[in-house]
Amino acid sequence: MTDTLDTLPTPCLILDRAILRRNIGRVTARLKPAGVQLRPHLKTAKSVDVGRMATAAFDGRITVSTLAEARYFAAGGFGDILYGVGIVPSKLPAVAALRRQGVNLRVVTDNMPVAQAIAAAGRSGDSFSVFVEIDSGAGRAGLPFPDLPGLIDVARTLHDAPNVELAGVMTHAGHSYHENTPQGIARVAEQERLAVVTAAQRLRDAGLPCPIVSAGSTPTAMHARRFDGITEMRPGVFVFNDLDQAGIGSCGAGDIALSVMASVIGHYPHRNQLLVDAGALALSKDISAQEFMPKAGFGFIRDAPVKDLAVVACSQEHGFVQADAPLPYDKLPIGSRVRIWPNHACITAAAYDRYHVVDSEESDGRTVVATYDRINGW
Repeated sequence: MTDTLDTLPTPCLILDRAILRRNIGRVTARLKPAGVQLRPHLKTAKSVDVGRMATAAFDGRITVSTLAEARYFAAGGFGDILYGVGIVPSKLPAVAALRRQGVNLRVVTDNMPVAQAIAAAGRSGDSFSVFVEIDSGAGRAGLPFPDLPGLIDVARTLHDAPNVELAGVMTHAGHSYHENTPQGIARVAEQERLAVVTAAQRLRDAGLPCPIVSAGSTPTAMHARRFDGITEMRPGVFVFNDLDQAGIGSCGAGDIALSVMASVIGHYPHRNQLLVDAGALALSKDISAQEFMPKAGFGFIRDAPVKDLAVVACSQEHGFVQADAPLPYDKLPIGSRVRIWPNHACITAAAYDRYHVVDSEESDGRTVVATYDRINGW
């Protein structure tokens, strides 16, 4: 028997394949004419099926955020993988093991102790491909721009070691998530571009190679006005989008491909609320969208009968749903189902082991046409 949105157990994760394809097409249309490769950050999807769709128009390179993801995508046939979280020496043997299997698993560092550990492992016969991370303004990781302290020393330590490739430089403009106008995001995108291109030029001026110049976030990929000097972009959440991206202006509500299906489990007119069976574990406690959508709560109800119907509070397995207007309980009877748009698709999806795929163009949008698996853990 084929499942539909009316028969799936709740809570569950719903992915609209038609919207997914459109989202991938928009980013492809931006990067292809600029001659920029897409290395999608698949920490969002954690799915081979989505990864294949996202890279279909490019050369297949991807980004991951865990070694579990690296192993999963390598088993799925991906051969050029950037592990985009700063590496530590204790993880180098696992990286080397995957590389011995023929996977070009690349790593990232911004400091001399790790560069020296990689160099030592290279001298012992293991091979590595390494990016130096640059902080273009997000203040998370990387050598801070414009000073870039230690850049040449770290890069030279890597380049001079046997069996170690200095692959290039990379950055992530995480601060683009705090802008909500095209002009503001474009300004951050130019900061991102300038930081990583400048770092690349400093390496080349010092006689060091820098074949890959890697940047990217979903907002900067969508709003950058130029990509000069950048060879690849690494957006991730663009495949699904979410309320955070809608608030920023990287997408519209109709571009959100992911939703959580929940069941109405209780009516509470005395407090103008109802309960659903999707709480903190099903939705996450991310409230990032509230920066620009104060009423988003833990997620808006899609196709709601009243304006701004949202999950306003969560306990572990309960979502408290409310709006400013009186709730029309007759339109949301107990046992009925609602779809909740996530604040942050990456974190919401992390609670699930699969996507129930519907298609609003090729099918009726309610019949499950496929199931995509995904990898969790580290």
